[in-house]
Amino acid sequence: MKSNIVAWMQEGNITIPTLLFSEYRNLNLHETELVLLLNIITFIEKGNEFPTPEELTARMTISIAECNDMLRKLIQKGFIEIMDQYSNEGIRFEKYSVNPLWEKLVDRFLLKDQVTKQVEKNNEETDVYTCFEKEFGRPLSPFECESLGMWMDDDHHDPVIIKAALREAVMSGKLNFRYIDRILFEWKKNGIRTIEQAKNHGRKFRQKQTEKTPSKENAHQPSVPFYNWLEQ
Repeated sequence: MKSNIVAWMQEGNITIPTLLFSEYRNLNLHETELVLLLNIITFIEKGNEFPTPEELTARMTISIAECNDMLRKLIQKGFIEIMDQYSNEGIRFEKYSVNPLWEKLVDRFLLKDQVTKQVEKNNEETDVYTCFEKEFGRPLSPFECESLGMWMDDDHHDPVIIKAALREAVMSGKLNFRYIDRILFEWKKNGIRTIEQAKNHGRKFRQKQTEKTPSKENAHQPSVPFYNWLEQ
């Protein structure tokens, strides 16, 4: 009994990226091709870097002719390649490489990640437009839409910061794009890029304001508005 368990353990294990199983269809791989690739990887892991069609079909339900045809297609589609190697004695031999498969999988992962980030960005931008239209109580004009787009694309303001500036304008009772643009300008000039930084900036300003006592000499002068962050 123990010897059987030991023999089973000695067969070893292979590590396969989960992404291969979730993305093989998007890579235009059929299930049989996937199993053939897995068998090639298994042979390579165990030291046989160039298994014959006979060895591969012994583990599968396809014929040798079908295996040869499938191997040729996998090479043509760029999933595996046959490489020439030389031993220490100078003897030439061939081996399979599955690096092309891993490269395709990496490309697929990066593309998937890029698409996910783009979707998130689009959702954030859509949410910004929705927030503005809700606060303004009307659809935005083409000029206002262009201004929003410039804040995000040209000035690289985070949508969260833009919504914070909108909230500041609402709280100040000055709901217009010029005022919001000025808030964003002041925040960027002061290196404010997060809501927490905006809150701290406003908190420090309020502390300074409470410490100041306006003099009679300056009482007649108009106050200069400061575009601080107001607590929610």
